[in-house]
Amino acid sequence: MRGLIVIGFNGFVIIIMQTDFLIIGQGLAGSLLAWELISRGCYVVVVDSGKENASLIAAGIINPITGMRLVKTGDVETLLPTAHDCYDQLSKFFGQRFYIKKPMLRIFRDETELAHCINRQQQAGYAPYLGNIAPVGQQLANLSTPYGYIQQYETGHLLTTSLLSCLKQFFIERNSYRQDIVVYQSIHVDSVVSWKDITAKQLIFCEGYHASHNPWFSWLPLRPAKGEILRLSNPVEIPNAILNYGNWLLPLGDGTMRIGATFDREQIDTQPSVQGRETLLNTLKAYSPSLAQSVVIAHQTGIRPCTTDRHPFIGRHPKHGKIAIFNGFGTKGSLQIPWYSQRFADYLLNQQPLPQSCDIQRFQATNFPG
Repeated sequence: MRGLIVIGFNGFVIIIMQTDFLIIGQGLAGSLLAWELISRGCYVVVVDSGKENASLIAAGIINPITGMRLVKTGDVETLLPTAHDCYDQLSKFFGQRFYIKKPMLRIFRDETELAHCINRQQQAGYAPYLGNIAPVGQQLANLSTPYGYIQQYETGHLLTTSLLSCLKQFFIERNSYRQDIVVYQSIHVDSVVSWKDITAKQLIFCEGYHASHNPWFSWLPLRPAKGEILRLSNPVEIPNAILNYGNWLLPLGDGTMRIGATFDREQIDTQPSVQGRETLLNTLKAYSPSLAQSVVIAHQTGIRPCTTDRHPFIGRHPKHGKIAIFNGFGTKGSLQIPWYSQRFADYLLNQQPLPQSCDIQRFQATNFPG
């Protein structure tokens, strides 16, 4: 951050902090974008409420092949190595590991899902991500697999809480972090953006599902979805892999595991629900009655910032170019955000065009009120 001392009236000294970028939100999107901009020599200030956000709750699972039809994530050949490089660099800088590579065992829910998998195995583009299908009847420890299962490759999970904690401390040590609640009415846009004692050349909102209420970006078609996750304690033996059976189960190596996540577009709140807990445990019970009897030691809820077309919202406001957004990564933030942070930095610093799929201009003609 840069500091500018201004001498005011009657001998009062006012310190106005100047920065290149003011980022609202210290979730994974805001944190990795700030890291990218700082790495390129920019001055950045990150403002966050300090409250728990969806990034802190999410399991951070990276899985290139998703859904019952086993669809490969678009541009995964580019997104995945960029994510690996980003998390490797952060690990080296902070001296601790943040991304855990772990195989995924997909347990087929029915014959249709099995048939989709057989079809995908015949497609060359899927070869790096799919192993051999286990024969029906070949069991996993304490898990029922009535239609068999397959091992997926290039999967793992991000230790999001640890990463965001390290980045927060990094920002604090650089005098680049402010814990505060930003009231939209307190932001003033002119030749620069002003908020309290800070002026910035560019303001970027990375506020997750709260963008629905943002006066500059509420016209974007955000479709937030509530997700609930449980942490269980159970000494029963299970494979050391991410288990995927419609929901996912992530063993943590200490006799505990996390399972998730529900997907609710109707009840958009952060309160854990009895229905969410029962849904997760009942689904697990169908594959492992013993695991479903686990002790629930934590029940967390987050709101995913999903979008109608499943592509992020990135770009400057159509009328107020000093204000921008970097949001809408939904369920794939751990995989997508590193690459999109680089593209957004190229756009902001070098006037490189954004990919059309993420540029908010795609909604300007139909959604922007003008």
